Order: sequence, then structure tokens, then C-alpha cells
Amino acid sequence: MKLIFLGTRGYIKARTQAHGMHSSMLAVYYGKRVMVDCGEDWRDKINAIHPHAIVITHTHPDHSWGLKKGAPCPVYATEASWKEMSAYELRKRNVVALRKPFKLGRMTFEAFPVEHSTRAPAVGYRITAGKTAIFYVPDVVYIQDRHAALYGARLYIGDGATIRRSMVRKPGEKLIGHTPVRTQLTWCMKEGVPEAIITHCGSEIVKADAGEVMVNLRGMADKRGIEVHIAHDGMERIFH
Repeated sequence: MKLIFLGTRGYIKARTQAHGMHSSMLAVYYGKRVMVDCGEDWRDKINAIHPHAIVITHTHPDHSWGLKKGAPCPVYATEASWKEMSAYELRKRNVVALRKPFKLGRMTFEAFPVEHSTRAPAVGYRITAGKTAIFYVPDVVYIQDRHAALYGARLYIGDGATIRRSMVRKPGEKLIGHTPVRTQLTWCMKEGVPEAIITHCGSEIVKADAGEVMVNLRGMADKRGIEVHIAHDGMERIFH
């Protein structure tokens, strides 16, 4: 399985060459190309990716608004997301049921509900290809049934909105926002995931010196026995 980080920028104004496009990932396995998320930056650029399918985590602008005028392939999203995308000009709509794996080519996707937003309920996807499993969750406060989501995973791809500072709030009964990278690395340690890649990068990463950020992150990761990287636009990772 090949993972291509098409975009790695969160919903912020700042952008750099390394983090120019809204966060999106392409998973490729045996010729099947599945795009995960398609934010407003990707409008009019989807055809260049040649996806066979697009899978949506939630409906915030940097994750789904690139689909408002249509898509060249089937789109997969939860029932909650489809309610928010009802006006999108999409013909091939597929409803993703929570915790029910589905096949796209030889890859298996399973949607795990996560806390992030009450207006745009989000999921993370466990993606399995052959013997390799990864978990992709670009916006998260916490993962429901985290053990099942991360069990045996080779790689965790998580939310880079903030490194140490909490952006978690509780305006009502549920938590919303973004959990710091530091906490997500602790999740990986507890669940035995050996490596984390950080995407959906916020200003704390995008505006800072890349070398200094990595020194900071590696210090956190080393204490937890985790390997960590920051994704950049165009970055690839291959699992054999």
C-alpha cells in the first residue's frame, strides 16, 4: 500500500510550500486509488488525482467543500455527513455505516466515530491492505473504542492542529476541538502503535521552524518509544 499526502494544512490562513493544500491523503493498493477528504482547496483539482473513490471523514470546509460541484467518482460518507452534503452535486453517493468494514478494491475501510465537532460529526478510518493496518484521523478530540481502532496498526496518522496546547472545549454535553499531538502520541504508546505521522498541521507547525518543531516532537516521541514524522504535501509512504 502506498500513502500519498496530497495536502497537510489545516483550516488556517498560513500556508507554505510544505503545507499548502488542505489535508487529504491518497491510499493506493493494487491500482485502486482512494482519496480521503477533499477540502475546498481541491475544488477543480480532483480530476488531476484520478481517484476511483473519495471517502470523507466529516463536512468541515477543509474536508468536504471541494465536492460541492461534483466528483468524478463515487463518494463515501456517513449518514450524518450526507445530511450536511445534501446539496452537493454528487450522483454516486454511498452511506458508510459506523464500525462496519467495507471494501474498496482490495483495501478495507472501517469508520470509527470520534469526538471533534457537534455540527459536523467526524470519523477516523482504519484502513487495511494485506497484513498492514493504519488509522487516519485528521481532526480529533478522542477516538471512541480507541483500542479496536488502533489494535495491531502499523501507523497512526493524526491531528496536527496543536502540539502541546489544548484546543478542546466543552460548550455543551460533548467535547469539541483538537487534542494536542502530545496526547495522541500517548495513545499510540498505550495501544502499541510504533509510528505516528502528523498531518492537518496548524499554525504552531506551519509558521514555525521545521527543525525546531521536529526536535520538540521527537523529544515527546522518544519518551513514549514512538517514531514520529510531520507530513508535508507530496510526501509518500510505502508498506510492503
